[in-house]
Amino acid sequence: MEEKKQATIVDVAKAAGVSVATVSRVVNGNYPVKRETQEKVKAAINSLNYVPNVQARELNTRKSTTIGVVVPGLHNMFFAEVIDGIEEAVRQIGFSFLLNCAKNDPKQESQAINALVARNVSGIIVISPNTKNIKESFYEKLVERVPLVFINGYHRINGVSYVGNDEQLGCKTALDYLQGLGHKRILFVRGDNSDSYDIKEETYRQVMTEDSNTAEAYIVNIGEGNGVDTVDATMAVLVKKLPQLKPTAIFCCNDLMAVGALNACKRLRLSVPQDISIMGYDNIALSRLVEPKLTTMDQNMFQLGESAAKLLIETIRGGKSKRILLDNVLVVRDTTGEVSR
Repeated sequence: MEEKKQATIVDVAKAAGVSVATVSRVVNGNYPVKRETQEKVKAAINSLNYVPNVQARELNTRKSTTIGVVVPGLHNMFFAEVIDGIEEAVRQIGFSFLLNCAKNDPKQESQAINALVARNVSGIIVISPNTKNIKESFYEKLVERVPLVFINGYHRINGVSYVGNDEQLGCKTALDYLQGLGHKRILFVRGDNSDSYDIKEETYRQVMTEDSNTAEAYIVNIGEGNGVDTVDATMAVLVKKLPQLKPTAIFCCNDLMAVGALNACKRLRLSVPQDISIMGYDNIALSRLVEPKLTTMDQNMFQLGESAAKLLIETIRGGKSKRILLDNVLVVRDTTGEVSR
């Protein structure tokens, strides 16, 4: 069977009885064309199922309408909801995006960024960048070549725009809430390689030191925090730690870890929240689907992505770098309660 060839702009021009330049003007909308001519061109496009070649157009205009997005992992629904916000914003203005996964590895993150630069993207959004583990000079040189926006990035680099949540305040809000319920032995659960986990741990240390109830043993690192094995890894670690430390509450750096904590309590026949309270962070859809439903901190995921995309486009079009900071909101559900007496 003979393969059907894809229609070209030349085919459209012939069918409409106009020049290639006229078809280009109708497709791009960059020059006025008579309505009658527009209708002829559009009819030809529809009849031939013509799809404009974006790469060819970008070569002609020397302007890319594609941005790059780097995500730490694909198994945490937090990132999926942030990407949803990015997609909504770029689609509305006729842009598209390429997605690269860094797998929570600083080396792979820099490689993912370089791969996007090689594809001539007009700007890059990095979600939860590993700035602590990547040389500052890497990003300083990069932002001179391509506009950059960090989502939940904490290390300030000149020229880079930032969209984030006040996770320091959010973490303090969560811990204050648990302490208000009478909890003093609060286990802190984090993962590897994340500025976000680092800022939460720093806040935890400050809050618990003020209350004189902190202990190094109460800070637990479960390894990969955004992977497919995060829930089970958290459960495995906590099944061993909970009988030793006997906390009255568990504060987790994300909701995947909190679900792992729930599963550990089930294995140990601990009732939640009667025997122990569990607090998550992010408010991903999963937090509403488990039973009991997770108490957590809402990280404005869709708004983070949407704001970052709009800010990047603004920068691409000549705007200055900016910083947008959103507040986290406490979402009280079923996994927290007053400490048992």
